[in-house]
Amino acid sequence: MIKKVLIVCMTLLWATANTWAQDEDEFRAELGGALGVSFYMGDANYTTPFKHSSVVGGAVGRYILNPRMAIKGDLLVARIGGDTRDFSNKYPGLQDVSFKRTLIDLGAQFEYNFLPYGTGYGFRGGYRFTPYILGGMGFTYAIPPEKGVFTVNFPIGIGVKYKVARRLNLGCEFTMRFSMSDKLDVTHKEGLQLNDPYQIKGKGLKNKDSYSFTLVYLTYDLFPKCKECNY
Repeated sequence: MIKKVLIVCMTLLWATANTWAQDEDEFRAELGGALGVSFYMGDANYTTPFKHSSVVGGAVGRYILNPRMAIKGDLLVARIGGDTRDFSNKYPGLQDVSFKRTLIDLGAQFEYNFLPYGTGYGFRGGYRFTPYILGGMGFTYAIPPEKGVFTVNFPIGIGVKYKVARRLNLGCEFTMRFSMSDKLDVTHKEGLQLNDPYQIKGKGLKNKDSYSFTLVYLTYDLFPKCKECNY
């Protein structure tokens, strides 16, 4: 009798674990929000990260290719600013200028996780925590004053993510976004123009403006993959 009871209990435990594993299997996508700190690097700040930092926030989504790879999209609104008065470099005529403006950033990046990311219940296994790297392409629109600027940007960065619950992901990432414009810091019609302060035309990526986002995000898993199949 004891042997039969043990067999029944083991069978029930196995069935429960198998059902739990199927419920915990992979998801197709994530969606959530992000909030963090932004800063600018250009003709008013060559070398100092987080100088004149401001706020960035928006929406984040991922399409999950597998436990190690994902395509992420984001739509973010950020403030950037700079001031040449506390800048060691001096421009012609000892002119100074400061600026503040709002950026809208829409982009997509490919992410690679150093560890297979997940709850560990799926057939591939997984880790609740993983560092990752990312790279991609996006579009930047700098809202006036003066004149609006629309340009392409190329983000690269690093991050970490942690699965705090079955379908809830918490992460933090740092990206530099290299734009193809030198006018993100031009917000005045008169005075020193930071897109060409020395009146020397640059070519290619030389003297282009860049900006950075340090984000904390929270996303929710959507669209379970094939719950009823056996892979």
